[in-house]
Amino acid sequence: LRRAQDAAEASRPYSERFNSVLASLAASVGNSESAPLLLRGTGKQDVHLLVVMTAERGLCGGFNSNIAKLARNHAAKLKEDGKQLKIVTIGKKGRDAIKRELGEYFIEHVDLSEFKTLKYTNAQSIAKVLLARFNDSEYDVATIFYSKFVNVVTQIPTAQQIIPATFEDHSAASTDTTVYDYEPDEETILDDLLPRGVATQIFSALLENGASEQGARMSAMDNATRNAGDMIDKLTIEFNRSRQAVITNELIEIISGAEAL
Repeated sequence: LRRAQDAAEASRPYSERFNSVLASLAASVGNSESAPLLLRGTGKQDVHLLVVMTAERGLCGGFNSNIAKLARNHAAKLKEDGKQLKIVTIGKKGRDAIKRELGEYFIEHVDLSEFKTLKYTNAQSIAKVLLARFNDSEYDVATIFYSKFVNVVTQIPTAQQIIPATFEDHSAASTDTTVYDYEPDEETILDDLLPRGVATQIFSALLENGASEQGARMSAMDNATRNAGDMIDKLTIEFNRSRQAVITNELIEIISGAEAL
């Protein structure tokens, strides 16, 4: 848990600063036709790609089910709005959780079970697949589902749109009075940085998921240990009472027999 938590927390400053730079560039470019496709989008929102990130193993409480529930609810809302769905799963537990309801929309599965420690290269390979499908016009909007780590007790299921790019601090960047000169121009820089931004967001989500999974597992195992201890105490008391009742009955029988003689 400590290693996973340190990795997740260490990635946040880089990810936040990277997004801030992209937000500043995006604000200067705006919605012009020369803006990169990853920024302005296809102009449609007909086909949505859901990337559901969960664990490869269970025994971690509601971690996997909470992410799966968020993805199912999001998918249900999209279907009500008449949108088309495509789903990429990362982690077999999430795939198993939504397979019954959404299995017909599965297009790909990413297996990370052989990797004990997730690295940026893993995120790059996933981003490469998503970008290739986007460039082939297979979908219009991509959203990742993961669990944001807060502490051992709290993990927040999160849905984050990564294609087209969105930035939380976009408005703050647009009001920044600092003037920057970019070389080459903003569109060229964004062409190079936006794909990296997708990989960075995926890597950050994987790290957050890793810390959340370990936190949820530690909490679940602690609860299981506590419940087992309570059950042992309860059964011990019940056993002692039964044993005492048997001894009392034997004494009564002995006393009654002696008195009868």
